[in-house]
Amino acid sequence: MSDAPAPAPIVQLRGVSMQFGAQPVLADIDLDIFPQDTLCVIGESGCGKTVLLKLIVGLLKPTKGEVLFENTPIHLLSERNLTLLRLRVGFLFQQAALFDSLNVFDNVAFGLRAKGGVSDADIAAKVRERILEVGLPASVEAKMPAELSGGMRKRVGLARALALDPDMMLYDEPTTGLDPIMTDVINELILQTRARRPVTSVIVTHELRTVHKCASRVVMLYPRSRLKPDDKQILYDGPPTGLAHADDARVRQFVEGEARDRLTELRDAP
Repeated sequence: MSDAPAPAPIVQLRGVSMQFGAQPVLADIDLDIFPQDTLCVIGESGCGKTVLLKLIVGLLKPTKGEVLFENTPIHLLSERNLTLLRLRVGFLFQQAALFDSLNVFDNVAFGLRAKGGVSDADIAAKVRERILEVGLPASVEAKMPAELSGGMRKRVGLARALALDPDMMLYDEPTTGLDPIMTDVINELILQTRARRPVTSVIVTHELRTVHKCASRVVMLYPRSRLKPDDKQILYDGPPTGLAHADDARVRQFVEGEARDRLTELRDAP
């Protein structure tokens, strides 16, 4: 009996490069993201991790190459179809990016109202459901973002991202600035989100506890500015269990937090 065929990727990056002025950030990236993957993207600051997320959802257009969502090149989509695609993708921004002038209820309801066709009663029920799902009390609905702790803001941001029942979740440094306990709360919420719905997730993180707890697959990027012209920017693509034994010493150094070679580079830089 033959094995079942592998699922088609939900997202494909084909020869993707991204440059801001004279500064190259991503170069010739080829990457497939499969349905129900939980992909963690790791690497040093400035290697293009957040840029990768913005390319996936069409917030940036690559300098070269193309990004495909379900085999459709994103750059060929009309504004209307690009908006429809974004409604299928939840995005938890690094600082939660809540609307400061809206209370928690209105922040979580924002996408539902923008989508249209949802009654006020259904919006209220969905907002309450998502707020409870991320471990917050219903009483938080009336609070303004300025009244929330960092961990609460992240959870409200996650509730807002989940309100539209997305097919894909993008997490940009979801645990940055949080204490170890709240970091694990966010990790648990990511796992619970995956358990409740067949969602594909991409998590940009520096936090190795998040990698080992949440990831089914890990990709490590390396800063383009420190690579030779013909070097590949993806140093590792595999399971989290393989990171500590990766063939590339730069991967092992990142995982172990070993700065010796980097200090030498900084000292010798012009």
